[in-house]
Amino acid sequence: MPNRPEQIPSPSSHTAAGLSPQTLGWLLGAVGVMIFALSIPMTRLASGSLDAPQLPAVFVAIGRAALAGLLAAVWLLATRAPRPRPAQWRGLLLSALGVVFGWPLFLGFAVQRVDAAHAAVVSGLLPIATAVIAALLLRQRPSWGFWACALLGTSLVLGFAFWKGGAALQAADGLLVVAILFSSFGYVHGAGLSTPKGDGLAPMPAEQVISWLLVASLPITLPVALVTWPTGPVRLQAWGGFVYVSVFSMWLGFFAWYRGLALGGMMRVSQVQLLQPFLSMWLAVPLLGESVDAATLGFSLAVMATVFLSKRMAVSAPAPSLEKV
Repeated sequence: MPNRPEQIPSPSSHTAAGLSPQTLGWLLGAVGVMIFALSIPMTRLASGSLDAPQLPAVFVAIGRAALAGLLAAVWLLATRAPRPRPAQWRGLLLSALGVVFGWPLFLGFAVQRVDAAHAAVVSGLLPIATAVIAALLLRQRPSWGFWACALLGTSLVLGFAFWKGGAALQAADGLLVVAILFSSFGYVHGAGLSTPKGDGLAPMPAEQVISWLLVASLPITLPVALVTWPTGPVRLQAWGGFVYVSVFSMWLGFFAWYRGLALGGMMRVSQVQLLQPFLSMWLAVPLLGESVDAATLGFSLAVMATVFLSKRMAVSAPAPSLEKV
């Protein structure tokens, strides 16, 4: 089939709120990132550390998808959401592989070995990983300015991680990198289902995408959650962290995130995630008693500048349907 141009609304069109679709998508992406920024500190709170374990890492990783899936099933029934079309199930299952299984599992194992601040910094690789995967799967052609901003922001994050880690990598960093690749893969396929394809068929609303993929995962997540249910005493704060990553990180946050990626373009909006490591570190201060110094603030501001600059860079592309990738 011939390539079709990426279905991103033109800058001249505006939403009911008076914002361009790109701006609204960028703002929704920022809302999603703010919700996701608590994921790492809350996962650490829920699972504890190897020295002081709380909920089992597998239970936190898979049980959160089981709880979110049950809530999503109730929501889908209450709203009488239509079932996905046969061609959409492939994208749902591929997205679930990344965001329901790969990211939570490898993140859970990693945060038992390093503190939340360290994991948050390494997670700064998410935007560039998402951009690269989107470019490969969607055959997008970002401008050189976009790639320059993305690489500059990523270099700042990696430089910060290298400096904070005492100029050395840790074994847990490998787990985090695998988690990031799974997450980016899931993001692209999930958001692709919410993006118009130019085939005359309506895209699936973002809230239905995450809800259906969670429900589709229940035959696996629910039994695993029951088998790994904690048998020992667990602090109330750990259960609080588990509820947060289940309801917000695993479900409601994607309402804004997938819709933002679809409206504003996956590659451009994905760069908002460069802010996530620093938001996570700041939020870990009151939650986990960790500290943030002046250097962290400086890096945060520098990364923020690259995110705002990348928003202004062009992204144009032919984009085949992800249902056929």
